[in-house]
Amino acid sequence: MSRRATAALLCACALAAGGCAAPGGLASGEAAPPVSSPPRPDPLWPAWTERSDRAPGVEVGTRVPPPQPLPGGPGVPKGGLGAMEYLDILRADPLMRPYTCRGTISAPGRAGVRPPVYQRLTGSGGPALIAAADTESGRSVLAVYTVAGDRVVPVLHTTGLRMQVEVTGGDLLVRTNPDRGVEQAVRFRWDGARMTVASEEKHYNEPEPAPGSGSGPDAGSGSGSGSGWASGR
Repeated sequence: MSRRATAALLCACALAAGGCAAPGGLASGEAAPPVSSPPRPDPLWPAWTERSDRAPGVEVGTRVPPPQPLPGGPGVPKGGLGAMEYLDILRADPLMRPYTCRGTISAPGRAGVRPPVYQRLTGSGGPALIAAADTESGRSVLAVYTVAGDRVVPVLHTTGLRMQVEVTGGDLLVRTNPDRGVEQAVRFRWDGARMTVASEEKHYNEPEPAPGSGSGPDAGSGSGSGSGWASGR
């Protein structure tokens, strides 16, 4: 037998012994490995560790009960939240009810409830209701509602000064100005039960210099930026 024929025979035997597995896959008849559960926190010093669902490292969903439907709220028709009077939903929400007394607004500058917006943010299958109200102090309050069965469920409440709200990639981006010279951007994301914080950033702006300051023969020169972003997560 030639050297080439011997090599071909050895290669065929190796393939037969190894089965028909693809690179990185399972061979014919080979059982799939069991699916492992997510790792749980394992304390190094148990006596110093709180063994409860409130301990750090345990999923948020195990510590916070899921949102509940609005008590006494209106039922959701087949047309979804968009077929409902949105002010009735806000009046049924104890956290939003006080703001409905100010009436509705169509532009900034007055206190009242902004026009409703409907966007697909949750896993309910239909658009969520996004509602916001402005106050005389410049603070705004934001609420998001979804549907569970035929009930309205609030899945987010948040507040902030001079609030701007955007939707990006299925997330809700809320921009506020909590302090003078500070801009805050919080991104909320659906986690299967509620809208939770996915990221948070603050932008610090250096105050504008007074007229005449920083210019003159004694004024120094320097380099660097007067603003910057600080990430919260």
